[in-house]
Amino acid sequence: MNSRKEQLAAFSRLLDIMDELREKCPWDKKQTLESLRHLTIEETYELADAILENDLPEIKKELGDVLLHIVFYAKIGSEKKAFDIGDVANSISDKLISRHPHIYGDVKVDNIEDVKQNWEQLKLKEGKESVLEGVPKSLPAVIKASRIQEKVAGVGFDWEEPAQVWEKVQEELSELNEEIKAGNKENTEKEFGDVLFSMINYARFIDVNPENALEKTNKKFINRFQFLEKAAKEEGKELSNMSLTEMDVYWEKSKEFFR
Repeated sequence: MNSRKEQLAAFSRLLDIMDELREKCPWDKKQTLESLRHLTIEETYELADAILENDLPEIKKELGDVLLHIVFYAKIGSEKKAFDIGDVANSISDKLISRHPHIYGDVKVDNIEDVKQNWEQLKLKEGKESVLEGVPKSLPAVIKASRIQEKVAGVGFDWEEPAQVWEKVQEELSELNEEIKAGNKENTEKEFGDVLFSMINYARFIDVNPENALEKTNKKFINRFQFLEKAAKEEGKELSNMSLTEMDVYWEKSKEFFR
């Protein structure tokens, strides 16, 4: 591992390269805060994929890509005389110190839940009118639901035990089933949303990250289906000409390789 001196030198090198690219490279010179936005989102998802795969070399690479974007935004900010990388670092450092009075002050905490509740209370004291103000509107729905539930729980609006949440899941499933039977499409959509929201809440109580869980299932399904496609192709068969029963033979076989 690099020493602190080497780490700072590496970061300084990156800043120097960014300065040079911004001055000499036609593509880098053209970029704006807005033009980088979608690329940053893409890089963040690539990092998330690497984390789910527990691919440490890939995580290192993707972290570098995300860090480049942070440095890029700060460089543009400095050109606008608005902020530079020093301001960015100092801003987050100040926030961390302010939000951790149990480390940098005289506040006492007994567990993680105490820390979370202090965090949300401190944000309200900083001028936020709602604990939900910090939830980005553009977050994917599953992640947004998780963050909403975490934040309101941070100020005490929460169930007391998992059994209560599971009972709510069952209640929502029953209401969904009633609307499906009634054939009311609009209400069915609403109740389906309630089921998802309650399931995401239950995941929190059993210490499961719903976004990670669903993405792992997505990857498992992709692997199994691609196994099915490959196996059928090797036997000269087209999926479109096969019955579901025939395809299920390969699907069951895929489970031996992808669990």
